[in-house]
Amino acid sequence: MPTQHEQWMKSALREAQRAYDIGEVPVGAVVVFEGKIIGRGYNQIEQLKDPTAHAEMIAITAAANQLQSKKLEKCTLYATMEPCPMCAGAIVLAKIPTLVFGVYDPKAGACGTLYNIAEDKRLNHQTHIIGGVCDRESEALLKSFFAKARMNSKKN
Repeated sequence: MPTQHEQWMKSALREAQRAYDIGEVPVGAVVVFEGKIIGRGYNQIEQLKDPTAHAEMIAITAAANQLQSKKLEKCTLYATMEPCPMCAGAIVLAKIPTLVFGVYDPKAGACGTLYNIAEDKRLNHQTHIIGGVCDRESEALLKSFFAKARMNSKKN
């Protein structure tokens, strides 16, 4: 039987699949408040021509709008991939108490891999981090996406 974190991560994986389906790097995120998803997001960087259109940023904005608050103090953010420095900063600024993510990001991870912005004691807020939840599913989606991208680049 899946854990609660795994169940919410499945929702984030569905968001990542939406990104995959439109040719975006497949990262998805959901924000959960009181047992309900109040924010969803998937990467839309290419589609929106916006370098800040990361799944986490979109989900955080949606959740803040839903709660009509810049503080998401009773929420949990689920992301299929370890957040980058920009997204980790947004998590801290939103005062999200818990972050659960799937696959670690060795190239841009800012929640334990390259940096640990979310747990940095020098900042005014720290976020509890749980990594590696449904990491195989997240990794498989990413590997499939990049294999497909390499095949397409060889054809051109």
